[in-house]
Amino acid sequence: MKTYRIPQTDLKASRLAYGCMNIGGRWGASSMTKDERKAAIDAVAAAFDHGINFFDHADIYMQGRSEEVFAEAIAALKVPRKDMIIQSKCGIRFAGDPNPGDPGRYDFSYEHITRSTEGILRRLRIDTLDILLLHRPDALMEPQEVARAFDALQRSGKVRHFGVSNFTGQQIAYLQAALDQPLVVNQVELNLLHHHLINDGVMANTSNVPAAGAAGTLDYCQRRDILIQAWSPVAGGALFNPAADASDSVRRCTALVAQLAREKDTSLEAIVLGWLLRHPAPIQPVIGTTKPARIAASALADTVELSREEWYQLLIAARGAPLP
Repeated sequence: MKTYRIPQTDLKASRLAYGCMNIGGRWGASSMTKDERKAAIDAVAAAFDHGINFFDHADIYMQGRSEEVFAEAIAALKVPRKDMIIQSKCGIRFAGDPNPGDPGRYDFSYEHITRSTEGILRRLRIDTLDILLLHRPDALMEPQEVARAFDALQRSGKVRHFGVSNFTGQQIAYLQAALDQPLVVNQVELNLLHHHLINDGVMANTSNVPAAGAAGTLDYCQRRDILIQAWSPVAGGALFNPAADASDSVRRCTALVAQLAREKDTSLEAIVLGWLLRHPAPIQPVIGTTKPARIAASALADTVELSREEWYQLLIAARGAPLP
């Protein structure tokens, strides 16, 4: 698989990342079954087999089990630490943590960031995290508090680089002003059906601009050399098997994806992911399937080439309306 250097770092990453949320079994379960554990190891092995070297985690994924089973998979597969890039996220706290009655919330306090990172490293059985992301914007964020945590984690060698997830350009700028370290990643929901960050630039200076609050985020990240990572890049499979009540635009988009896959003799996943890879940002899709066959189908995106016309055909189909 082709690679590129993550801007502002020395990390050479595969064009696709593997998202490890689903390898930890089921939400709410207290443990994993033997079959779930085997499926997790098989999925991680398949990712490596197809040239993926970037693995994305979060401290909350399956209450930490996703990180634990990933460590087991790496040990079983005997993959050297230097052959992978490991990223995790922190900042989301579940209801009832730590006290009954505590609400679900976001927490960018020094104590939570540093404590969460310690737990991440322990579960992953590693000494250093390549990238730590703040998971979702904390309305009570104090940038200097975050800066203190980042400084401590970097000085101790526990985290090499930092980034954010689900932030707007303005939120990144506000936090970055307080930091000594560059923010190198912004992980956002982005796919053909959730294309707002791309569409907002297309719709500039028209009367139909949605009041989404994230206008200019993609432009900001490109200008500042911040890698865009796309979570849910295939829209949870909705572009392969649309729901019975799917809109006409979703059905048109699904049909066009299938048509292009036939014409290019490739997979549906390759077309949908290839649409993201075609963007000059660049955009790194984070795939999350645990099925080796679908990981293989996704890896074909690395060989797909979409013309400008095909890329716009897909955008227009997904928009359900012509360009302005």
